[in-house]
Amino acid sequence: MTVHLVEAKLHRVSLWTPPVSRKPKDWLKYLHEGERGATGTAMSDFLENELLDHVLSAATFTAAATLYAALFTAAPSDAGGGTEVVGGTYARVSKTNNATNFPAASGGSKSNGTDIDFGTATADWGIVTHVAIIDAAAAGNFYFWGALNSSRDVKNGDSFKFAATKLIFALD
Repeated sequence: MTVHLVEAKLHRVSLWTPPVSRKPKDWLKYLHEGERGATGTAMSDFLENELLDHVLSAATFTAAATLYAALFTAAPSDAGGGTEVVGGTYARVSKTNNATNFPAASGGSKSNGTDIDFGTATADWGIVTHVAIIDAAAAGNFYFWGALNSSRDVKNGDSFKFAATKLIFALD
């Protein structure tokens, strides 16, 4: 008798944004070089554990009524952390967690249904590299996080926004 000791890793959620540019050369680079935006795991340890317990042991999971988008100048991780933007009128953007702001998933992905607008910086924010979805206006539990397609050096007077459908959550 053979005992097969096996391991499996199920793909997690990835968070990415397509290129802003409509130029064919930028889309070709995106498609051929795999520029997807998410580097590392994009679902937090907190959310992974909550969903696994919910699905596999019928534990109750109540999603936050309001979610907050946050910007980072240094990568967070599955445990949170990172360096969030500060100053210059920066604040996390709140979105009611509903089907208008996050329409129904289709084909294994879901995106924002409305703009996520951080407004205009009144001081330099630095080089923004990552975005996260968190369940509180300050501190809180990370739900998802990921790298931007390309970092953005946000200067005083610049605005920062994810247009509707440009922040995508996809099951790999």
